[in-house]
Amino acid sequence: QVQLVESGGGLVQTGGSLRLSCAASGITFSRYTMSWFRQGPAKQRELVAIITSTGGSTNYTESVKGRFTISRDNAKNMVYLQMNSLKPEDTAVYYCNAAMRFNSYWGQGTQVTVSS
Repeated sequence: QVQLVESGGGLVQTGGSLRLSCAASGITFSRYTMSWFRQGPAKQRELVAIITSTGGSTNYTESVKGRFTISRDNAKNMVYLQMNSLKPEDTAVYYCNAAMRFNSYWGQGTQVTVSS
């Protein structure tokens, strides 16, 4: 069975950093495009960052460019999101997603709270 397990969330002050991790199992990880989404209070879920199956290409939503970095380790079936210079508006539940063709899987999410 497919499992995506996020970790690394928490409470941090404005300007701080966090590193989120997502451990994948039950899929051929190296074939999947991996993404991080987030859903803030009373907001729709939005795509934050995406990385191709080989890690050769990444893309970010405009509001996190220059502050967040997505990476992956296909040998460990892990994807990461390094978040620097955090702002209160980054407060959200962050979700890991694995996608390939018609298959899409989600983790349970990890809470990130940035205090002002």
